[in-house]
Amino acid sequence: MKLSQYAKKYGIHYTTAYRLWKNGHLKGKQLPTGTILLFEEQLKDCPQNRAVLYARVSSSENKSNLETQLSRLRDYASAKGYTIVKEIKEVGSGLNDKRPYLEKVFTIDNWDILIVEHSSRLARFGTNYISLLLKKQGKMLEIINQVTEDTEDLMQDFVAIITSFTARLYGLGRSQRKTETIIKSFI
Repeated sequence: MKLSQYAKKYGIHYTTAYRLWKNGHLKGKQLPTGTILLFEEQLKDCPQNRAVLYARVSSSENKSNLETQLSRLRDYASAKGYTIVKEIKEVGSGLNDKRPYLEKVFTIDNWDILIVEHSSRLARFGTNYISLLLKKQGKMLEIINQVTEDTEDLMQDFVAIITSFTARLYGLGRSQRKTETIIKSFI
């Protein structure tokens, strides 16, 4: 099978398929014309569609939204023909870089695609860097809903940043009250 046919069949971009071939994840040969042919025996058990689903909410008040998020992620993965190898549900701030379940995902190797609903579910900032690092490892990050930032989303980011800094300055108990005071002074 040609590499371009493989990419189309598995719903990935040709450059992603080429990178997988170049990194040795796909076995095949290149003809003198430049055409890349993949060996048929490996296509039956293609590991390039193993997906990890990651759902996150920022507080336990929104915990009921986790299952709804996961359901949408499952629907998306099955529509794309991915094999789901792990489902991760986590409660924690997108600004927090100490999320044990997400850290565990990055330490295991039995997956190829990390699927999140919105980029903010993975991290408030730096998702592009995460995506670049995953590509370097031959993995992909797929964000289902690629919406542009709107005013409400920016306001939530602003509140999250202030809460994070006030928690460091004043302790966890007083941080919420201090954040509310600061927000009221801006509005």
